[in-house]
Amino acid sequence: MDDDAPLASEITTRRYKRARVQPRGAGDEPSKANGNDRENQERSSDASDGSPNPEEREGSPDDFEEIRPKAKRNRAAEGTSDAPTDERLIEVIKGDGKRIPQAVKCWVERYEKNPKPAMVELLMMLFEACGAKYYIKEEFLDETDVDDVVVALVNLARKGEVEDYQSSKRKEFRNFKENLVSFWDNLVVECQNGPLFDKDLFDKCMDYIIALSCTPPRVYRQVASVMGLQLVTSFISVTKRLAAQRDTTQRQLNAERKKRADGPRVESLNNRLSATHEQILLMDEMMRKIFTGLFVHRYRDIDPNIRMSCIQSLGVWILSYPSLFLQDLYLKYLGWTLNDKSAGVRKAAVLALQNLYEVEDNVPTLSLFTERFSNRMIELADDIDVSVAVCAIGLVKQLLRHQLLPDDDLGPLYDLLIDDPPEIRRAIGELVYDHLIAQKFNSSQSGSKGNDSEIHLGRMLQILREFSTDAILSIYVIDDVWEYMKAMKDWKCIISMLLDENPLIELTDEDATNLTRLLFASVRKAVGERIVPASDNRKQYFNKAQKEIFENNRRDITVAMMKNYPLLLRKFMADKAKISSLVEIIVYMNLELYSLKRQEQSFKTVLQLIKDAFFKHGEKDALRSCVKAIKFCSTESRGELQDFARNKLKDLEDELLDKLKSAIKEVIDGEDEYSLFVNLKRLYELQLSRPVSIESLYGDSITILHSFRNLDDEVVSFLLLNMYLDVAWSLHSIINSEIVTEGSLSSLLSKRDTLLEELEYFLNAPPEVREGGKSGNQLACRVCTILADVWCLFRNTNFSPTKLERLGYCPDVSILYKFWRLCELQLNISDETEDEDVNKEYIEETNRDAVMIAAAKLIASDTVPKDYLAPEIISHFVMHGAGIAEIVKSLITVLKKKDDDVSVVFLGALKTAYHRHVECSKSDDVSLKSQSFQECKNLAARLAGMFIGAARNKHRPEILKIVKEGIEHAFEDAPKQLSFLEASVLHFASRLSLPDIRDILKDVQKRTEYVNTDEDPSGWRPYNTFYDSLQEKCAKNEGIQDEKELTTARRRGRPRKRRNIEGKRLFDEHSSSEEEDSISTSDQENAQGEGDKEVEEEEDDAPLIHSLKSSSKLRSLRVSREENRGHSRAGASGRATDNLAASRM
Repeated sequence: MDDDAPLASEITTRRYKRARVQPRGAGDEPSKANGNDRENQERSSDASDGSPNPEEREGSPDDFEEIRPKAKRNRAAEGTSDAPTDERLIEVIKGDGKRIPQAVKCWVERYEKNPKPAMVELLMMLFEACGAKYYIKEEFLDETDVDDVVVALVNLARKGEVEDYQSSKRKEFRNFKENLVSFWDNLVVECQNGPLFDKDLFDKCMDYIIALSCTPPRVYRQVASVMGLQLVTSFISVTKRLAAQRDTTQRQLNAERKKRADGPRVESLNNRLSATHEQILLMDEMMRKIFTGLFVHRYRDIDPNIRMSCIQSLGVWILSYPSLFLQDLYLKYLGWTLNDKSAGVRKAAVLALQNLYEVEDNVPTLSLFTERFSNRMIELADDIDVSVAVCAIGLVKQLLRHQLLPDDDLGPLYDLLIDDPPEIRRAIGELVYDHLIAQKFNSSQSGSKGNDSEIHLGRMLQILREFSTDAILSIYVIDDVWEYMKAMKDWKCIISMLLDENPLIELTDEDATNLTRLLFASVRKAVGERIVPASDNRKQYFNKAQKEIFENNRRDITVAMMKNYPLLLRKFMADKAKISSLVEIIVYMNLELYSLKRQEQSFKTVLQLIKDAFFKHGEKDALRSCVKAIKFCSTESRGELQDFARNKLKDLEDELLDKLKSAIKEVIDGEDEYSLFVNLKRLYELQLSRPVSIESLYGDSITILHSFRNLDDEVVSFLLLNMYLDVAWSLHSIINSEIVTEGSLSSLLSKRDTLLEELEYFLNAPPEVREGGKSGNQLACRVCTILADVWCLFRNTNFSPTKLERLGYCPDVSILYKFWRLCELQLNISDETEDEDVNKEYIEETNRDAVMIAAAKLIASDTVPKDYLAPEIISHFVMHGAGIAEIVKSLITVLKKKDDDVSVVFLGALKTAYHRHVECSKSDDVSLKSQSFQECKNLAARLAGMFIGAARNKHRPEILKIVKEGIEHAFEDAPKQLSFLEASVLHFASRLSLPDIRDILKDVQKRTEYVNTDEDPSGWRPYNTFYDSLQEKCAKNEGIQDEKELTTARRRGRPRKRRNIEGKRLFDEHSSSEEEDSISTSDQENAQGEGDKEVEEEEDDAPLIHSLKSSSKLRSLRVSREENRGHSRAGASGRATDNLAASRM
């Protein structure tokens, strides 16, 4: 029976008939007691051989009748003439909850006057809370067997005559669970001075609750678990009150005995003390009964919500009543569920443990538990679920606070400083700050004297030494700790350390570099800028209060830097590792303060030093920082300072042009090219942000390109780049001008045509690529990307309807063909090829991805017709890794949006890939033939995979077109081209419906009707494979299932690692046996989470940070650590499904 299926609505009530439920043994099947006595007795005898196993309870109470609600209300009111209302208890619980305390009070009064009808009313409410309508006659209440009633209730659920109030989404049941919990809590409190200890009321309720919690229907288990767990919680409240009362009585007794040894007062206190103690023992026994009867089965229920409720309740019980529950007998369940496959259950266990370790008095008792499960707690810090991992890191902090973990065990945690989810990185950052930097958990360091900021920064620098060779990883670590480390905002202390003013810590050059990175990153964080890219790339929005904080930080930074900034720039002027970070800090300062504080001379000095740095360095980062800084000053400063900044920028341009002219003259005179190269780089970086007039240099550049064809590739690249940027800025000026002169148009056209001529020269004479390297490849990539950019800028669609129509340009087919051939050469060169002589500063602009983007851009922007280039590009879909595949996939998406019919392009791509295979087949290399054929099949599979589900039906005409024209192409030169059927057409034919496939089979069969295929068996083998595959699909007489895509879909959430989880298997066959009453290391078994079975993702799918991780950088962070070990994030153990107390539905 499926208990999760929608349960039927409440059955129609029928006329009440007196009935009697006979007592019977466990497992007997009772009636609902709403038939006649004979029927009930017959059912009793028929079911007397039953079993308590829920799977064997198979009674069928089809002929049982339901009592009318009105009759129930009347009986509930019998003997209670002063009842304020006739409202049934279940209706009170279904309501808003406000009437629960009064309803409970009235019910207790009725119970004290006449127990049986009140008990029947309460049990009816219990059954109805589970969603079942069932009635027990009060005169037969004592004779009724619990198992009989429970079996009858199970039968009701089996017939679908149960309603699930707890999981219902109806508005009136929104607070049902909370109200049910409130009812039982109020009932226990109201009965604490009487019925709670009569050994009848709550014993009977507990019997039914425990029995219902072990039944197959999930709704019964859910509701019964809620009631049973709440009873224990409420019992604890009563027990704590009784314990306080007992302590008070004991003190009174001790005081009285000091006055007199005997007497009525002493006897009275003794009697009260004894009675209170007996009540406490009785409450403890009731709690144990629910624990052993309900908890030990339901904590491993198949429903994760039930398991989570159990663990949450157990955490509350241990924390609130440690005298009973704070022992290994109960703690072990929290430890075992750290391996649960449900993230919610693992999180509940972790949070429960966090609360326990918060209390100092609990720690000694938890020592054995900690020793047993501490490794698992550390492993959970790398859990697959982010929220669990964050909570686990907080738990590890608790262990460190109590000094329960050795530092050697923390090594794996520090790897998470450069993990993907920011929540985990921040949590680890807080732990690193508390444990390694502030050393809050080290009592010997807690009272350290001196400058705390400088001490903390020194410890932070020790951590950053592990990442010195990689600036990006350093930034990640800084970002993680920044929120918690106030010393990172102590600007004066950082500047003082960099300037070596009264140094408490001697800085090495490596430390100074890291401290400079820290200063720059901290400045950016302080003004609200991200220093680590966000996964969603969403724009940040700040409220008014946040903006005020950022503005105040900007002011504090400016005040701290104002006088010291020139000193820092002078000291580190020649250091390329530090200068770029220092120069760019001015972008985050409040320049108005220079005027308000009368520090104009300091501002001018800084600008002069930035200009000097621009001409002193030739590295990309330093140049970009200088350009960004000086441009910011020229636009954001005010008054006299702005004029000075603009003049300084103009002086920089003039000086740069003079240096370029001099460098060109040196090259013409046969001298070294380095000066020309570095100044071309400077001009390029400057032109990226603003136009620079290079009219006088344009002709000289052409002369050098024509006269010196043996120039270094990088020099040629930057000559072409600067020429392109000049053309782009000239076009931008014309487009944004109100009046366009003929002279400006002619000048632009002349420069454009000259640039195209130079680029086309390299198409006709491609740069040579050194064997095993990428030197010549960089120039070829530049030629491809610049050509594509120029063609896009001047595409006809931009100017055709305007007065600037003469600016439109479209390349000839022959030029386009040469362009693609050069692109293909670059695509076939792996980006992983290493060449130490190649400048890698601009590697992201000269790799395969950049070339493919440039080519795809031409199609996406309609710069060139798609007939030739689009199929060529798509034919490389699966050849060059995930990066190229994503670009091609994006292009296909664009094409689909523009033209719903992509069949022509797809077919062209298939033919192109197949012809490439035919060319490879002429080679003697067998592996090359096999590889090219497999690439054809992979391409067809990826393209056909885009027609899945509803899209397959929607695009049936396109698929048919591809299949029919593909067959036509294959038979053009049969049998030589028949392998095209197997390589390409088969994947699309498999997407068709059975009638279409039969038509295709008839077509190909007709084509071979008068052909003797036995003359060339190997040539006709692909045809037979194609035909047999489609025949097999037709023979199955079923719809064709969507084939799995070749590449694994990207998983949401964190990537998983593999880890061997040490610990008790959560559900052993004898998990409730006496042998497990204490925690022992001898019963350990390996439990491996389901999440460990993961398909490896493609390397390119991983975030950027994964490619930057290096195990050598993570050997230690002031903490000894073992060699790198495999760690799984899943943290979930396997679950045995054949030993549950109740069958799972």
